[in-house]
Amino acid sequence: METGLAGKVAFITGAARGQGRAHAVRLAGEGVSIIGVDICADLASMDYPNASPADLEETRKLVEAAGGGMVARVADVRDQAELKAAFDAGLAEFGRIDIVIANAGIVKYGEEDPVAEWRDIIDTNLTGVWNACRVAIPALIEGGRGGSIVITSSSAGLKGVGSPLAASQAYTAAKRGLVGLMQVFANDLAPHGIRVNTVHPTGVRTGMIENDAFREVAAALGSNLSAMQNALPVAVLEPEDIAEAVAWLVSDRAAYVTGITLPVDAGFTVR
Repeated sequence: METGLAGKVAFITGAARGQGRAHAVRLAGEGVSIIGVDICADLASMDYPNASPADLEETRKLVEAAGGGMVARVADVRDQAELKAAFDAGLAEFGRIDIVIANAGIVKYGEEDPVAEWRDIIDTNLTGVWNACRVAIPALIEGGRGGSIVITSSSAGLKGVGSPLAASQAYTAAKRGLVGLMQVFANDLAPHGIRVNTVHPTGVRTGMIENDAFREVAAALGSNLSAMQNALPVAVLEPEDIAEAVAWLVSDRAAYVTGITLPVDAGFTVR
């Protein structure tokens, strides 16, 4: 069965690196044009660096090398007006939208200002996804061709692990909240032929774990790190592993798949 992706346009948040970049490059190889956004700035409440403008530019080059076109814009998913301006620029360039991948997310590994850390994680990981969907859904409906929305949740969206840290609590609350949001959208948009699903990765080799803050936490946990391990004998997945699952979800091969929570977690949630 053909994927049916050639000629389509995808809106991807958190596109400058990691999973967002992998989604952009993977879909570009199928003939999809990309509207990609990223904040490209650090947040004071976080303890590792976000992507940079140079990272977003590198994604654009990789998309073009894969055979696709990309409108790359700096935008904060917490700011719906800013995000809409970036989306509208891409829509004006490509003239359509078919796919939304609401992927941007953050976490923190320590605790300094629990109120700020809770707020920023909820605002980015939950409200930011809502913002991305809200700015794109009217154009998806107006296009009259159906469409697909994939929301990046987490294994934490299916299985909570105990933590006294506000950031960990907010991360799990947001990622679990995305499941409910997905189900609401899946029901609401089904009459328009728009499918909505969540994907739930385990640890993925991205900037979220490839940093000193995570390495310090992992070293401190020592033998307790088993609480974070997968059932399959693999420590972390690659961004491209998640991109393969998402490419299937947004393709015609998953034409009747909507409202599901798809784990790509090496068996993390069965432990």
